[in-house]
Amino acid sequence: MDKRDYYEVLGVQKGATDAEIKKAYRKLAKQYHPDLNPDNPEAEEKFKEINEANQVLSDPDKRAKYDQFGFAGVDSSYGGGANFTGGFEGVDLSDLFGDIFGGGFGFGGGGRTSSPNAPRRGADITVQLEIGFMEACKGVTQDITVNVTDSCPDCGGSGAKAGTSAKTCSECNGRGSVTVQQRGLFGMMQTQRPCSKCGGKGKIIESPCSKCSGSGRVNTRKTVSVKVPAGIDEGLTLNVRGQGNVGVNGGQRGDLKVRIAVRRDPVFERNDYDILIDFPITYTQAALGAEIEVPTIDGMVSYKVPAGTQPGTVFRLRGKGVQRLQRPEGERGDQLVKVSVEVPKKLNKKQKEALEAFESTLEEGNYEKRKSFFDKIKERFSK
Repeated sequence: MDKRDYYEVLGVQKGATDAEIKKAYRKLAKQYHPDLNPDNPEAEEKFKEINEANQVLSDPDKRAKYDQFGFAGVDSSYGGGANFTGGFEGVDLSDLFGDIFGGGFGFGGGGRTSSPNAPRRGADITVQLEIGFMEACKGVTQDITVNVTDSCPDCGGSGAKAGTSAKTCSECNGRGSVTVQQRGLFGMMQTQRPCSKCGGKGKIIESPCSKCSGSGRVNTRKTVSVKVPAGIDEGLTLNVRGQGNVGVNGGQRGDLKVRIAVRRDPVFERNDYDILIDFPITYTQAALGAEIEVPTIDGMVSYKVPAGTQPGTVFRLRGKGVQRLQRPEGERGDQLVKVSVEVPKKLNKKQKEALEAFESTLEEGNYEKRKSFFDKIKERFSK
């Protein structure tokens, strides 16, 4: 018997998850279902092959045996193992055919349908809000104008002209779908399809509202006040509940999702909840030490630079960073101050002479890094 590998049949990898297998099976089963491919023997054979593969791979025990022993582990005709029935064990046909035909599916009148008049939640709206660096650190309340779908003010969302109302469809009795019998691979089957008379709505509007053309909804603009919390960062999304599009049949409104963009700051940088800053000091301040005024997001603070501070030294100002999201107020990151020592340029004659005189008073021990470097060179080349 020339059988294809079950994973190959479904088009998935051997390590595929249950969800990936189910998704692949449903897609192929709908593609090759005999009722959608009448008088097509090739499609019918593919449909059987797909179901056989799914019956094994969707069952943990059978899949384990198949992975270990191949077809012999699940088909007695291959020399023992579990007996493959060739049927549809574990396959939810009503779920499958509900997707194919857009409605319920059943044998002999069974099936599942959803009411076309059931409440449905409105769609979400996503917008981008750009704020300043300090606004992200401190928080801000911002008004945003958005385009939304709202209930028609003239008909109150019913879709019918004022003074009138929608009528129940006589064809489907308000169900929005009709039952159709057809003969298929498994005998007589009943499928449910959208009612052609009411378009699946279950109701017919004889006098539609002129403002919304019977839809019950209109496009409008509204302003929403959005509170941006302190500590928000680039790329995060705020969810403002109930400010999206209006629901259908009394369903709740969708949400407004606000994606945050933060403008760069000329002085500060941010790393998570820490603030980073490069602070230039003079050669003299580094050598002798100095009291400096350091900018923070809260304003200027004093800091004592110790004598002998080297370029690249980083000082930490604890609690001077950004407020942590969803944490108690005052629980903040730190500010990291990286010192850069600026060497003076364009010295005049007097300044050069003063520096030379100063340099002549220094000994090798005043330059520890320099001494260590040249000691290593001597050791390296003296061998």
